[in-house]
Amino acid sequence: MNNSEVARVFQDIADLLELKGETLFKIRAYQKAVRSIEQLPVGLEQLRQEGKLRQIPGIGEAIEKKIVELLATGRLKYYEDLRSEFPAGIVSLLQVPGVGPKTAMRLSTELGIGSLEELEAAIVDGRVEGLYRLGEKTAENILHHLRSMRTKEQRLPIGTALPLAEEIMIALQERSQIRHLTPAGSLRRFRETIGDIDLMGTADDAETVIEAFTKLAQVREVLAKGSTKASVVTHRDLQVDLRVVEHDAFGSLLQYFTGSKQHNITLRERGQRQGLKLSEYGITTLQNGRLETYATEEGFYNRLGLQLIPPELREGQHEIERAAEHSMPQLVELSDLKGDLHVHTDWSDGHDSIEAMAMAASNLGYQYLAVTDHSRSLGIAHGLNEERLRAQMSEIRRLNERLNNIQILSGIEVDIRADGSLDFPDELLGELDVVIAAIHSSLSQRQDRMTQRVLRAIENPNVDIIAHPTCRLLGQREPIALDLEIIFRAAAQTGMALEINCMPDRLDLRDIHIFRARDLGVRLALGTDAHSTEHLKYMRFGVGIARRGWCEAKHLLNSMPAEELLASLGQQENKRI
Repeated sequence: MNNSEVARVFQDIADLLELKGETLFKIRAYQKAVRSIEQLPVGLEQLRQEGKLRQIPGIGEAIEKKIVELLATGRLKYYEDLRSEFPAGIVSLLQVPGVGPKTAMRLSTELGIGSLEELEAAIVDGRVEGLYRLGEKTAENILHHLRSMRTKEQRLPIGTALPLAEEIMIALQERSQIRHLTPAGSLRRFRETIGDIDLMGTADDAETVIEAFTKLAQVREVLAKGSTKASVVTHRDLQVDLRVVEHDAFGSLLQYFTGSKQHNITLRERGQRQGLKLSEYGITTLQNGRLETYATEEGFYNRLGLQLIPPELREGQHEIERAAEHSMPQLVELSDLKGDLHVHTDWSDGHDSIEAMAMAASNLGYQYLAVTDHSRSLGIAHGLNEERLRAQMSEIRRLNERLNNIQILSGIEVDIRADGSLDFPDELLGELDVVIAAIHSSLSQRQDRMTQRVLRAIENPNVDIIAHPTCRLLGQREPIALDLEIIFRAAAQTGMALEINCMPDRLDLRDIHIFRARDLGVRLALGTDAHSTEHLKYMRFGVGIARRGWCEAKHLLNSMPAEELLASLGQQENKRI
């Protein structure tokens, strides 16, 4: 079983234990294990072989034994015995907000409902509201949540969701007196895909803001509307929720709704040990019932003896322990970057000239830009042959003599062929400033061959960066079969840099892999893979994912000035020879 399958079993166990009325401590133990396993950058089987399962946060002796049983047999007797105590399909009912353990059991036993489809049908035909002590209003609320879930399941890449959120925010700010308007939830944590959008803000007159929100041109349907909050569905079928509070309570609200769920659970447990109760309204001292409100998140965290934790790190791993030690990393900022190391021009499949790309990069404040058009094997992208590459190198030299504010680096995105050889001879590659190597073909090779293919490129002293290492396309193409642990260790040993591709439909490497690579000492490089001047702005998506991987500026080649970068690349090439 892989990590996600093991996590799914433990999530089901947590749900069934809640249904059974087990202690909160036992339920939380499985929930924490789920979050930890989902965030692992390596396979559970590898950790089992290395005897490191107990090093995973939240994994004690009992859960370790269950993981070993699942990995060895693909089954878990404890899970099967627990499931046999309940009607089939009941776990799916517990996924619906508003359906607690008692209601789920009644729906299952009294109406024979075992799926979400059956639940919706039973609400529509009136059977649910007919249950004793449920009624029409409860049935309508369940139906609302059920249909909202369906909308949320249509997850969008952050590259689509973030611009939509910003469009709505701009429109709302133009039409109301809202202040401090900020995204929350998974969007603020910069998850790679988004289920819905949560917006938080403050206002002197919340009702007027809510009214303006529900009448925005982007809104197709109003799901719910109150005096301080509303839920709508946009014309893009995306649910957007807005909450408005008083100015002095904004920090508490934003912290609570940013999440993640596991982060907030761990935070609440810390508060309880200090005699405090945490909520979206603030922090209450249990001894006297006094509520403290917070205008900023920093004040909220400081009250608990913690550093402010960046939203991207709030995933319920070890961020709270680090904040308690006051050893949080200084995460990379967009302003730390000195250049872009992966762009295309109209010499291959880009839309703009080298000069236009360079000027756009200069306007973003960059010191340098690496032009890395495709090599000859990628014919569909009008890849460069040796003659055209040399002509481009000459053009870049002429431009560098004329341009004052930016240095153009001559480079190539050279294809890694099916046998691991490169598309250009080493002599030519050695003349370039930056060489990035990438796989674009024969994507279905088995793992051992694919891994050896990439390793061969890593061992080539003329290659500086491996681009979009797993070749994934979010929602379109699965990652190639690659043993990333072997790749990371080889890259760390040779000094090879691995790319964090900023293109919103790639974001490759992903966050958990960035964390592992950084932990092993692998050098990382941000590249937009831009095919137009507008694409250069995609750097912010790569920065967001890098932050989720706990990256500081020092971990990224792009944070170096041009001279230091080129010297560093040369040193690494010598190291591999």
